[in-house]
Amino acid sequence: MVSIITINYNGYQDTCELIDSLRQKETYPYEIIVVDNASKNEDGLRLKKAYPDVKVICSKENLGFAGGNNLGYQHAKGEYILYINNDIVIKAPFLQTLVTRLNSKENIGALSPKIKYSYAPDIIQYVGYTPMLPITIRNRMIGTCQKDVGQYDTACKTAFVHGACMLTSRKIIKEVGCMTEIYFLFYEELDWSLQLQRSGYEVWVEPSVCVYHKESMSIPKNTPLRQYYLSRSRFLFTRRNYKGVTKYMACFYQLFCTLPLNTLLFFFKLQRQNLLAIWRGVFRGLIDKKE
Repeated sequence: MVSIITINYNGYQDTCELIDSLRQKETYPYEIIVVDNASKNEDGLRLKKAYPDVKVICSKENLGFAGGNNLGYQHAKGEYILYINNDIVIKAPFLQTLVTRLNSKENIGALSPKIKYSYAPDIIQYVGYTPMLPITIRNRMIGTCQKDVGQYDTACKTAFVHGACMLTSRKIIKEVGCMTEIYFLFYEELDWSLQLQRSGYEVWVEPSVCVYHKESMSIPKNTPLRQYYLSRSRFLFTRRNYKGVTKYMACFYQLFCTLPLNTLLFFFKLQRQNLLAIWRGVFRGLIDKKE
């Protein structure tokens, strides 16, 4: 059985659409676990009433992405664990293919399917990641914004799984550990992918099946919240995953190249709140505990 874990934060309608799409299309044995991350509109109680056979866990505080998923994992019964965003919908069965691929090699630790945009279902969002450049701390998703004509339909190893939909197993989590909760938002799955690889596992993408992503429905783009956590998490990721000269060069680049550039950008766009958010994020990323 696959334990499907999703987080709801003020996204009742999206969560309902995810559950309904799974019920309509998926045939592999599964259970659904919804962690309500302290939504403001009693979403947890509404979900319990609407779906009495779904495990709905109501957290008293917002635990963030990793914290919410880790709470859901504590209630999971399945041999396999699928972390999936609540703003995903499916249009065809996909679990069997992911489980088969995970079991095809002993050293596959986690994998993601192809992800496409729900508003443009023939356009790719993700079919893998390029490796992270160690100084700039930047990488890119493979296939993004390309029309899907079958050019990426071969399963392969990739640098990182995608946090919107990723499958692993209980055995692997017990060996490697859950995602760290220090980030709250952003970079968790990237950090966890490196954690898996340091333990001898590979991360893969299985593009023969796909899911459809509404993308950033719960965290709108270009908001102070997003800018704060992106800035903070980038520094935490650097401090946790790089050592020696590389770490110091990466921090130098972010402080004296990326930060001034973003400061000028938001200054001339008169986006004062975003400007303040990136500075607060950088400060917290430098001083907050990285473990």
